[in-house]
Formats: sequence, structure tokens, C-alpha cells
Amino acid sequence: MNDLPITLPAFEPGHVWLVGAGPGDPGLISLLAYHALSQADVIVYDALVDDRVLAMARPGAAREFAGKRGGKPSPRQPDISRRLVELARDGKRVLRLKGGDPFVFGRGAEEALTLAEAGIRFRIVPGITSGVGGLAYAAIPATSRDVNSAIAFVTGHDAHGDVPGSIDWDALARAVPVLVFYMALKHLDGIASRLMAAGRSAGEPVAVVSRASTPRQTVLVSTLGEVAAEAVRQGVEPPALVVVGEVVRLRDRLMDFLAQ
Repeated sequence: MNDLPITLPAFEPGHVWLVGAGPGDPGLISLLAYHALSQADVIVYDALVDDRVLAMARPGAAREFAGKRGGKPSPRQPDISRRLVELARDGKRVLRLKGGDPFVFGRGAEEALTLAEAGIRFRIVPGITSGVGGLAYAAIPATSRDVNSAIAFVTGHDAHGDVPGSIDWDALARAVPVLVFYMALKHLDGIASRLMAAGRSAGEPVAVVSRASTPRQTVLVSTLGEVAAEAVRQGVEPPALVVVGEVVRLRDRLMDFLAQ
């Protein structure tokens, strides 16, 4: 790192860096993320962080798993946030490593607020969110000039694990031509039903991208009316993104020339 033509910020003891690791492919992490991995004393990481990213950590760095999985015993978010404070107060250089981007459905805001309230200095290092990077690896543009001038990122479940009840589904369906749902596989049938009830066509193209940008990536292309049943038939596994909209049709025109 010493021969770089830029000066990277020091990772000070007692500081926490909230870092996005991207959707999976280790080549997608930022230079700042790599710098943090090479300096951190403790890495507190999520379930979605690829093992190949963790392998970049400096020798001797401690690792603490803080992954949350639906339906399985998982660390509580307040406990994770408090642990970051404890480690920082012990004088550690603490790397909080998250899949995607910390501030896009990553609970990074809650952790940053906890750190701020505790008087802990921190840095935010954005990552490539799966709703953009994962779609790109599936040859699905998030936007295309001839297709959409707006896109919405939507969570597939609320704090209680249910289909989000606070969303105005009618307004969402009418106003945004391309919808990208995170963590939506469990409630895919309910989400599709709400969108169709709000006026979206049952024949609208939908793609489900599972394990985006990793060697295990799969892509299911279907329609809004059939996608939930098809995902069950094909055994699509989380983590998965769901994209609804005409940009999905562009995949067929791009796939033959997409380098793998």
C-alpha cells in the first residue's frame, strides 16, 4: 500500500470504520475497504461478506461474526452496536464489515448513531450495493435511457419480518417503472400480488438474482404473475434480489457478449 500515488487516511486506535464490502466479488471492494482490512485489529463482519474478502485481512486480526439470518438464532442489532462501542473503548481499530453498502438496507445508520451517542469516532466507507452491482453481474441495467428515468430500492420485509405495511403500494406501482427489492424471496408472492393489485401487469418481466456476483450466482427470469411459483420450483436460495420492470428484457440482448 505504500507505493500508492495517494495518501489514505490513518485508521486510528479507538476508531470504527463502517465499510461496505460490495455484493460478493472481492474485486468490487474499494481501495479504502482494502486499506481498512490491512489495518484493522478486529473485524466484525456480516453473513453476506464473502470469505475471499475476509482473506485480505492482515495476519493476526481478530474476527467476530455478527451475521443475521432469517429464522435462525442471530445477534441482535443493539448488541452488535454496543459491541462496536466496547471494542473501540478498548483502543481497537474496529472494522465493521458489511455486505453491499452500510447505508442501503445495511443497518449502518443505527450503528453510526450508536457510535455518535457514545462519542466514538467513525468513518463511513461506501460499498457497491447489490441492487446496482448484483444487477450488473446479471446483465440487467438498473437504468436505461429508453426504458426508465426512475428506480426504487425497496426492502422485502419490515422490522417484524413481514411484507412492509408502511409502503404505499399503489403509489409505488404507478410512479416507478423499475423496482428492486432486497431480501424479498420469502414474501415474493405477497409482493407480486400487491403490485398486480395496484395495476402492474402479470406479464411484466421480473428477474431474481441469487448470490449475486459470486461463483454461485443464478438468475431466474420470469413474469410478475409467475415468479413466486417459479422461484419455489427452481429452489432459488437467498440472498436474492428481485427486479421488476422492462430493463429485465435487456438481459437477453447483453448476455451473449457478457464476459464471465
